[in-house]
Amino acid sequence: MMDNNPEECSVCFNNYDDTLLRPRTLPCGHTFCSQCIDNAIKNGQLNCPSCRAQHTATAATQFLINYGMEALIRKLKGMEVVPVTTVPTKPNKAPTRGISKKLRSMVEEQKSSISSLITSCEEVLSQLGEYRGQLGDWKTQHLQLQDRLYALVEQNKSAMKLLELEDTSVVDMTTQGEEGKTQLQAMLGSLDTVNTAQEVGTTIDTADECSMEVEDWVQKCQELFPDVNTVHTSVKVQETIREALEMTTTETGATADPVHLGDSDSSIMNKVKEITGEIPQKEITVEDLRRMREPVKSLVEAGRVVAVMSLVEAGRVVAVQEDQDGRRSARITLQDGQLYLHPLLPQPTPAHAHTLQESDVVGVLDPSCTLAFLDLGWAGSTRGRVTIRLTPDTPLARQFVLLCTGQRGHTFRNTKLLEVRYKVQPGEYVVGGDYESNDGKGGAPLLPDLWGRYRGSGQAGAVASGWRPGGPKSAQFVIATRDRQAGQQWPYVFGDVVSGLDVVRAAVNHSDITEVTVVDCGVVLPL
Repeated sequence: MMDNNPEECSVCFNNYDDTLLRPRTLPCGHTFCSQCIDNAIKNGQLNCPSCRAQHTATAATQFLINYGMEALIRKLKGMEVVPVTTVPTKPNKAPTRGISKKLRSMVEEQKSSISSLITSCEEVLSQLGEYRGQLGDWKTQHLQLQDRLYALVEQNKSAMKLLELEDTSVVDMTTQGEEGKTQLQAMLGSLDTVNTAQEVGTTIDTADECSMEVEDWVQKCQELFPDVNTVHTSVKVQETIREALEMTTTETGATADPVHLGDSDSSIMNKVKEITGEIPQKEITVEDLRRMREPVKSLVEAGRVVAVMSLVEAGRVVAVQEDQDGRRSARITLQDGQLYLHPLLPQPTPAHAHTLQESDVVGVLDPSCTLAFLDLGWAGSTRGRVTIRLTPDTPLARQFVLLCTGQRGHTFRNTKLLEVRYKVQPGEYVVGGDYESNDGKGGAPLLPDLWGRYRGSGQAGAVASGWRPGGPKSAQFVIATRDRQAGQQWPYVFGDVVSGLDVVRAAVNHSDITEVTVVDCGVVLPL
C-alpha cells in the first residue's frame, strides 16, 4: 500500500524530526522513528511493526538513520514555505513594452542563473542536513562510548578498593608476624640463660605458648592469602582496560593525519566517506580481498585495495548468510598478513560494514587443503591460537570446517575442552568439540556419511575423531599432545597441528581442563 504521508512515523503518526523522532531503517527495509523503535525493543529483540521480522537490538541507535527520508522531509518543508516567502510569478504575462529584445534576453539569462543557484543552494542545504544528521549520530555514539568508559573507570576503582583492603590486611598480618618472630627470638635468649629447674619449666611454658600463637598466625596467613576474588577481579579489569586501550588508534591530544579530499566539487557526504575510509558506490568483492595479497607496490598503486585493507583492519568487512533461520554474519580479520574468516553468528551487521556472501568467501578455500584455527582461553583471557592443517577430501575434515565456520548453524565457539587422557604419559591427548551439550555427552554428526579413507598417526599434533565416524559423538575431536608408543597409532586422523601445539600443552597442564574454552574459531582464507 502506498504511504501518502512519508514524513510521518507509521506507528505514532508524528512527523520525523532531527532529535527524538529521527527516521531509522531496520534491516528488513521498514522505517520508523527512534522513539518507537526504542519502545518496541524487549529483551534484546525487536519485531518489525510492519512485517514482524525479528531483529536483535538493545537500542534504536544500532539502526542506520534514513538520511534520504530526512532530506525528503526538508524538501517538503521547503516547498510549503516557498509561496509565503517568495513573490508569486504572474504566468503568461506579456513582455514589458519598451524593453528591447537584448535587454529581455539579459533578464532571462539572469533569471536562469538565479534559478540554477537556488537549485545548487538547495542541494548543499540537503547535504548539510544529511551531514548534520551524521554528526548527531556520531555524538550519540560518543556518549554511549563515554558511558562505557565511565563504567570501566568505576570497575577500576572497585578493583583498587579491593586491593587496598587486601593490602591493609597484609600489613596487619605482617605486623603480627614480626611481633611473633621477635618473641620467639627472645625465647631463644631466655632458654640460653636458665639456671634452675623452675626457670626451665616457666621458660618452656612461655615458649610453648608463644610458638602456638605463631603457628596459628602461619595457618591464618595460608587461609587468608591470596584473596581469590581480589586477585581475579584485578587481573580481569586490567586485561579489559588494556584491550580497550590497545584498540585506541589515536593518542590523546594527537591530530589526525591530513587526508586529500580530491575534487572540491565532490559532495559533503562523499568527502565524509573518504575521510572515514568508506568506499562509495562499488561494493567489496572477493577479488578485492585477493588483491590484498599482491606485492606492496601494487597495493600502493591500487588505492581501492589499500582502502579495503583499512576496512578489514577496522573490522568493517563481514561475510553474511541468509536462510530460513534469519541473517547471520561473520567477521573477516587481518593478522600477520593472513586473512581469517570467523564463525557465522546470529548478530546484527555492524553499522557501515561492507558485506560479502559467505558462500562466495568459503568458495575460495583450497579443495586439497584447508587451514582451520581454534583460539583457546582460560582464566578470563585468550592464551593462544592453534592452527590445524586439514585434508578436506575426508568427511571428518569437511565437518570440522563446518563447525569452525558455523555454516550449518552450529560452531565450536564457546565449547569446552572435555578431558585429558593418559596425562604425562606416552599418547597423551585432549578431547573437545561437544557443540551440543558441552559436557561430553553430545556432538552429533553434521554430515550423513562420515566414513572415508583415513590415515593413522602416532605423532603429537595429530587431530582425529575420538569416536567411530557416524557415531552419536563423532563431531568430537582429539588433539594429541605426546607421541604414542612405537607401533601404536590414532585412527581416523583428518588433520595436524601446524602451530600452537604449545598452547594445547599449556591447556593440558591447567588445573582443570574443563575451564579451557574455544573462545573463537574459523578458517584461514588462502587468497
